[in-house]
Amino acid sequence: MADRPAIVLVHGGFVDGSGWRPVYDLLTRDGYRVCVVQNPTLSLQGDAAAARLIIDAQDSPVVLVGHSYGGAVITEAGTSPNVTALVYIAAFVPDTGESVNTLISGFPTELPGPPILPPKDGFLFLDRDKFPASFAGDLPADQAAFMADSQVPWGVDALGQQVTEAAWRTKPSWYMFTTEDKMIPPPAQRTMAGRAGSTTVEAVGSHSVFASQPAPVADLIKRAAVVVAP
Repeated sequence: MADRPAIVLVHGGFVDGSGWRPVYDLLTRDGYRVCVVQNPTLSLQGDAAAARLIIDAQDSPVVLVGHSYGGAVITEAGTSPNVTALVYIAAFVPDTGESVNTLISGFPTELPGPPILPPKDGFLFLDRDKFPASFAGDLPADQAAFMADSQVPWGVDALGQQVTEAAWRTKPSWYMFTTEDKMIPPPAQRTMAGRAGSTTVEAVGSHSVFASQPAPVADLIKRAAVVVAP
């Protein structure tokens, strides 16, 4: 609808954009124009460029949404003049000059880290057997197993590249915490969202909240869209 912002969804590491389908269905059913970015996940700059291609193709202002590593992507790509709001879903929120690796290095050391295997040929994977518990603890076992077996290789360069200009410093933002997250510790999520001054909500769910609880995720996106509607 012309009087509503477009929604652009950006996925994180180890998965692709198809995981957004439940959120996409809810938003399109409510009349929103929704597009999903497919990140190459080779570099942060490359992923931001892919996002900008979709952002620039919209004929209305954009609410830009990122899950997990997608939060770094929208932080970099969200400086586009067409972006009016940022929504982070259990996501990284780096500042200018920071990378995903910078943020990971600040995670609480007393908590177990995600089961990322050693790099192979410049790419990362999660341990297949530990994937369901760490990434998708509140999804049906068969769905979590499929996600584990369909992982997208995540380029190590994407984690190391720094944000050149943090969009949240000039754009309003929203953040959904996930209390049972085993990938990005909830305390780290709260710290990042607080620094960005994000409007926050909490979900009792895993890192895959975008798939396990699409309704509250869609509701948060719609809240942001209403605030910035033209």
